[in-house]
Amino acid sequence: MSARTTRTRLFAATSVALAALALTACEGDSDTGAESVPSSSAAATGPRTPSAGASASTGGDKAPSGSAGSGTDSHGSAGSSGEADTSGSGQKGKGSSAGSANGGGDTESQDDMPGKCSASDVKITAQKLSRPLNHLLLTATNTGSKTCMLPPYPAARFGEAQAVPPVAEATKPQSLTGVGPGESGYAGVVLSSGDGSGENGYETSTLTIPFEDGSIATVALPAGGVYVDTALTVTYWQSDVDGALGY
Repeated sequence: MSARTTRTRLFAATSVALAALALTACEGDSDTGAESVPSSSAAATGPRTPSAGASASTGGDKAPSGSAGSGTDSHGSAGSSGEADTSGSGQKGKGSSAGSANGGGDTESQDDMPGKCSASDVKITAQKLSRPLNHLLLTATNTGSKTCMLPPYPAARFGEAQAVPPVAEATKPQSLTGVGPGESGYAGVVLSSGDGSGENGYETSTLTIPFEDGSIATVALPAGGVYVDTALTVTYWQSDVDGALGY
């Protein structure tokens, strides 16, 4: 074989190899391009679907949330307003009724309550007793047309005495003594000590008893007057004689 023939064959083999390489390169480029297109399309399509879904989901959340909020607000406002109006009206109504009822009751009670006795309403008499010893019985008779309340006790002033005699606390009744027209209240007076232990004794024929309204009743004493000393004591006004003379 000649040298020329050998070169010709080598050139041909080289050309074939180069052609094969070129074809392989082309096929590789073609495959790469085919794969990139679906990948690009999928990348574009993939994000769009979740984005649309997220938007739909967000829109769905807004609608129920808005409805629920509106319902709650509407219900809450209606309930609160209704309770406030009902409660307020009810309480005010009851308060006014109670106030009117109590006011009327108080007015009637005050009108029905008897007033305090005055010297012009009663006549007081004094009776000296042999038993108990050295005792005087005071009787206050209502000469008026209405019931009145006697003072707690007679603030008796014998003669020119400046001081009011003490009252026996053991004789205090549960309430003030009231006397109706023609009725009487009673009080006892211990004039002097029975054993002579009293001091500063004196004889007197006058007795005055003041009332709470400032009026003064003059009481006639038994003939010859009475003797009083430091043992002088009075009882509370009583509704019966026994209560007045039990001290």
